[in-house]
Amino acid sequence: MKRIYQTLLLALSLGAATAQTAFWTPTTYKGAFDCSTNMWTDNWTNFDPQNTNYPAPTMTVSSNITSNTTWATGQTVFLNGQIYVTGNSVLTIQPGVVIRGSSLIAGSSLIITKGSQIQALGTASQPIVFTSDKAPGSRGVGDWGGIIVLGQATNNLPGGLGNIEGLPIGFNSEHGGTNDNDNSGTLMYVRNEFGGYPYQVNKEINGFTFGSVGKGTTIHHLQCSFNNDDAYEWFGGTADAKYLVSFRDLDDNFDCDNGFRGNVQFGLIVRDPSLADNPSISTSEGFECDNDAGGTAATPKTAPVFSNITGIGPYRGSSATSVAAGFRRAARLRRNCEVKIFNSVFTDFKNGLFVDGTAADANAGTGTLKFRFNVIATTSGVTPKTIETTTANIVVNPTWFASQPNDSLITTSGLLVNPYNYTAGDYRPVCTNTLLTGGANFSDPAFVGGGITGVTTIDNAIRNSALFPNPGSNETNLFISSESSFDLSVQILSVTGQLIATPYNKTTINEGYNSLPINTSELSTGIYFVSVQYGTKRETIKLVITK
Repeated sequence: MKRIYQTLLLALSLGAATAQTAFWTPTTYKGAFDCSTNMWTDNWTNFDPQNTNYPAPTMTVSSNITSNTTWATGQTVFLNGQIYVTGNSVLTIQPGVVIRGSSLIAGSSLIITKGSQIQALGTASQPIVFTSDKAPGSRGVGDWGGIIVLGQATNNLPGGLGNIEGLPIGFNSEHGGTNDNDNSGTLMYVRNEFGGYPYQVNKEINGFTFGSVGKGTTIHHLQCSFNNDDAYEWFGGTADAKYLVSFRDLDDNFDCDNGFRGNVQFGLIVRDPSLADNPSISTSEGFECDNDAGGTAATPKTAPVFSNITGIGPYRGSSATSVAAGFRRAARLRRNCEVKIFNSVFTDFKNGLFVDGTAADANAGTGTLKFRFNVIATTSGVTPKTIETTTANIVVNPTWFASQPNDSLITTSGLLVNPYNYTAGDYRPVCTNTLLTGGANFSDPAFVGGGITGVTTIDNAIRNSALFPNPGSNETNLFISSESSFDLSVQILSVTGQLIATPYNKTTINEGYNSLPINTSELSTGIYFVSVQYGTKRETIKLVITK
């Protein structure tokens, strides 16, 4: 069976003065969206899943997946229990497949075990949907479980191994290893709705759980809606992600633990004032990040980098809004973490940033924890608390906040176009406000450290580009779907931007579908970038080589 991997394309030029990693897309705006272009949430997201009519199941899955399996376009899968993908198997989910989790079997979930892969290959026009089995109007948080991906990258747990809470302890729930370039597959254009079944008391499953997932994994364009716990939680690992939506979820939106060190760019958080956790159990935060549960100095440290996040808090423009007691802050960075958040905007949270505890505060002082070039805007009439402090906070105070530099506003008026309409929200900035006039900044060393230089706009001459197989060993194939005929060059670059080889130089491709074989037999195990150049434009695709 031929499987073509559609990848996230980054367009690159070679003229910038500083070295950016190939992952980052420098912007001129703060937050997740530009004011003058369409939102990247268009077409594939769903902001009214409660009233969506999903098709009835065409097949039922009640046992573990132990060999390579495909759920094909046109199928609707009934997920009837905790389904593990085991034995180094690959589960391929084709565009448009709907998976309905059973609300009658405790914690019906999809769990990708170490060594196995998920290839969830949705598209903007045909996203893959995981959702409730209940009828429209009767769905709710916790109807089913969620998606758990377990990898073999490093974490800071004792012995380097951990188990996802709530699952039976054993290999199938274990994550961790020594391969930070591990590849658990692909998740792209995937929606997850009404998950979060409580496996145990106060141990609900997250929408998307990533346990020690490696950087070889491709993650982009995910939406988590109405989940009964966190939307996205990372336990260790190095996986990167782009274009993440958390819509009306119960607990934290982005939760980082146990040495997570990935990069995340472009995220949207939309809170519902009635949906928050029980504060006697857990408070609900936009970000909640720990190094580990004890706040120790265990390594690798939790040190992800986030940029271009737009967070809409529970007040939603009115101080009269009745807000659940469990709501707290836009970001709670605690327990010795070294998280870095840049170029983002958070509105309608009563409390903004809380660097919680002596260790995290010290990390801010040394610059290993960062909160820079961000905007916190408080609903008019709500007493602003941009910085929350305790007696432990010596460094992090209003003076530090402003020096980073960050902005605090006492109104959200005129900031975003239409952020308070759930089903038809427009989260772009008004084109004349501080999110653009102040601008984003990608000069911090967190963005630097090897890779391809510069970024330009993607040329529409290429509809889709993909590499298969990826990971590869001795050969891969570059597939190109082209709008026209033109000359093209292909280079292989190392992760630090060094030219390794030029398989094609000014080779003519034709309108339509093209396949170009690339010999990779001389490449060592690791991550590379295949750079496709046509005219003045470049696009790159991440290539993982395993030998």
